[in-house]
Amino acid sequence: MATEYKDLIEEYHSEDIMSVNHSKLIHRLSVALDRYEDRYDILPELELELATGKCKPDVSIFTNLNVDWLNDVIFYSHPPITAVEILSPRQALTELTDKAYKQYFPAGVKSVWLIIPVLQNVYILLPDGSKQIFADGMLHDSVTGFELDLSYLFK
Repeated sequence: MATEYKDLIEEYHSEDIMSVNHSKLIHRLSVALDRYEDRYDILPELELELATGKCKPDVSIFTNLNVDWLNDVIFYSHPPITAVEILSPRQALTELTDKAYKQYFPAGVKSVWLIIPVLQNVYILLPDGSKQIFADGMLHDSVTGFELDLSYLFK
């Protein structure tokens, strides 16, 4: 019996495809934001089940959560303050902007960071439709007060 060839990429949703650069950016972002750990929890790849549906930001930022090591949560139902999305190699930018405006903001997320690895820039989107673009220097998020040196993120 002949085995049918299947393109493995087609078996995954585009947001599930993790590349080296994508993974490195999640790591560097988590390390860079660790200095805010006294006020915020920086949670990579957390499954969310918001009022607007299930989603999984690359990084979710919450005001410090209560930790219950005996009772873990798989699908967290509260929106993060900030959701960070990193554009995957085979993903359309409109997938991320649609997620921001149709899923995150209606659920109560206050800012969404869109990281575009190939251009080495970050967009911060806000619920009112405004945006900031950071291509070099320091990123400043007015919602969280975070400052992030983009030269570290993209080194």
